[in-house]
Amino acid sequence: MKATGIVRRIDDLGRVVIPKEIRRTMRIREGDPLEIFTDREGEVIFKKYSPIGELSARASQYAEALHKVCSMAIAVCDRSSVIAFSGLSKKEYADRSISSELEKIIESRSIYFHEAGKEKLKATPDATGHFISCAMPIISEGDIAGCVVSLCESGSSSTLDPDVEKKIVTTAATFLGKQIES
Repeated sequence: MKATGIVRRIDDLGRVVIPKEIRRTMRIREGDPLEIFTDREGEVIFKKYSPIGELSARASQYAEALHKVCSMAIAVCDRSSVIAFSGLSKKEYADRSISSELEKIIESRSIYFHEAGKEKLKATPDATGHFISCAMPIISEGDIAGCVVSLCESGSSSTLDPDVEKKIVTTAATFLGKQIES
């Protein structure tokens, strides 16, 4: 654990303000759920809560199945980072934060599909080999939980029919959203 040197007092309602610099660095937005942990030494730890993160094993299996059956590179993200992927480089995607472009797609709550001739969007800020082909936000009980993303290699385009790719990604997002609800 890293000390920040920032000290805050608890107000009369038991609240503590998380400094803006930390919220920005950790990508904590108003309304984001935080999970609270304690230990025997008196430490209180706040961690961004990710409902899709609890399904990371299932999301990994789903990504692996899509990759094998459809030959698609797949990433499953929560609202701030990649939590599962298949057909992609571990170095570029394992536990990486998502790009601001992917954040915008997630916030849109609608499907995104790359059109030929348009700018190629990256899923993570430092990704070099792939771009977002199709992305569908995962919505659970009306809340955005993350996103399912299919990616293409930078020098090519998807080999799947666009309607089929959209349906596959939408089905994966819908399934994972239902898994969070149950």
